[in-house]
Amino acid sequence: MGPLPSGERPPLELRILDEERRQTDRRMLVSFVPEPGDRVPAYLFVPLGRRPPFAAAVCLHQTTAIGKSEPAGLGGKPNLHYARELAERGFVTIAPDYPNFGGYKFDPYAHGYASATMKGIWNHIRAVDLLQSLPEVDARRIGAIGHSLGGHNALFLAAFDERIRAVVSSCGFTSFRRYMGGDLNGWSHRGYMPRIAAEYGKDPARMPFEFRDVLEAIAPRRVFVNAPLRDANFDPAGVDEAASGLAHVTVRHPDAEHDFPPDVREEAYSFLARTLSGRS
Repeated sequence: MGPLPSGERPPLELRILDEERRQTDRRMLVSFVPEPGDRVPAYLFVPLGRRPPFAAAVCLHQTTAIGKSEPAGLGGKPNLHYARELAERGFVTIAPDYPNFGGYKFDPYAHGYASATMKGIWNHIRAVDLLQSLPEVDARRIGAIGHSLGGHNALFLAAFDERIRAVVSSCGFTSFRRYMGGDLNGWSHRGYMPRIAAEYGKDPARMPFEFRDVLEAIAPRRVFVNAPLRDANFDPAGVDEAASGLAHVTVRHPDAEHDFPPDVREEAYSFLARTLSGRS
């Protein structure tokens, strides 16, 4: 992925670009500064009619052209509207765009990054900074949730940022040797980690990390995994291999394709609420 940026973090300079008050929450289109010369657009939800401070979640979108709008409930698949649904349940949520999705155009390589993945991680770390800056948020109760692209980005964020106290990863990973029969082409393009091709020949046996390592790096913080039995992207057998014997990881295998069905999604929301409250 390349190195994590270091040095002094600039002011976030939060801007509210649009706002709508709903029955349960305020939905704001915002932007913030992750580093000089860059602004990340995001949807920010703050609950109404409840007493703060609230638990919060960074909500990361799948590979979809509309980016942040899907978890915000403004399009895409209804099963992936988790930023909106968590806000309705009393969470502050933020759904940022990943580089070159939604309304966010940014060339990470022209700015010294070795991967779009690391640029995403840095932006998501700054989203945690933003959440912690809000008076409505309990800074000790922040989680991350995502599906597919967002599913592994939620894990990567937690691995690099210990302020993430609980993670939900839906359809986000499998062991590299079980990904598309060991064909890592999908991981190695410029939207992810080109070094997988340039340095490691797209060979699972040469990879310097596995998803079990990522899960172990997050321990003892808890992880909830949705791994559908018929997910054509991420073989559930490889999920079980990665999670085997890890007491901090809970895996569910709904009879579904690459999706986040309502029953397991409700369980994931309960997991976040319970874990971030310190009850488990």
